[in-house]
Amino acid sequence: MTDLLFHKDSYLQSSSATVVKIVEDNGIILDKTVFYPGGGGQPHDLGILSFESKIANVIKVQNVKGEIIHWIENDPGITVGQSVIAEIDWNRRYTLMRTHTALHILCGVVWRDHKAQVTGGDMQPGTARMDFEFDNMTAEFSEQIEEAINLEVNDNKPIIINFLTRQEANQVPDLIRTKINLLPEGISEIRTIDISGLDLQADGGTHVKTTSEVGFIKVTGHESKGRINKRLRIALDQA
Repeated sequence: MTDLLFHKDSYLQSSSATVVKIVEDNGIILDKTVFYPGGGGQPHDLGILSFESKIANVIKVQNVKGEIIHWIENDPGITVGQSVIAEIDWNRRYTLMRTHTALHILCGVVWRDHKAQVTGGDMQPGTARMDFEFDNMTAEFSEQIEEAINLEVNDNKPIIINFLTRQEANQVPDLIRTKINLLPEGISEIRTIDISGLDLQADGGTHVKTTSEVGFIKVTGHESKGRINKRLRIALDQA
């Protein structure tokens, strides 16, 4: 199993690692990694693997049946047992961290004030959308949501990462805010993200340390995606 360094420190930009396996089509598996493989709507990281003044561009990262595979664009001769430096595209990652936390602020406010579950979501660096179980949504409502979420940003709430056993997680009400519980049954340890006093959820993605790091969140649009499925779109300032 690859040690997922980003689960413990989302701000870690690079790390030494050892190649433990190579799969077809230039897929590299490391003993530990700073690269987020994607999931929960957050895209995978990009970056490089380097060794002996040689560089391989990492163009895709995936979790394939529990193996974190770093797909490289060019193979400079990486072999099993090779020591490499894994380095992510930090500007892109940090923007995704801010974007992901912004979605959790949005989800937390909507759940707190309206008890609406999430039915879907997606993000790109600096922009995102989230779908909720609402009968109706208006421009006035989206303006109210924008004001409420930015109050949480300005409150500079700390964001805390924790790990719970499956049994402990089952005792936490509302830990899963999605309409469908997406946690596989085989997971024994649950990673949680806690925006103090606002939002506590099971989550495997990367986040900033405080809500103020997100910056101003603009609600850029709303639309109906079905009878009880409404979408809000957001964008960050200085994305």
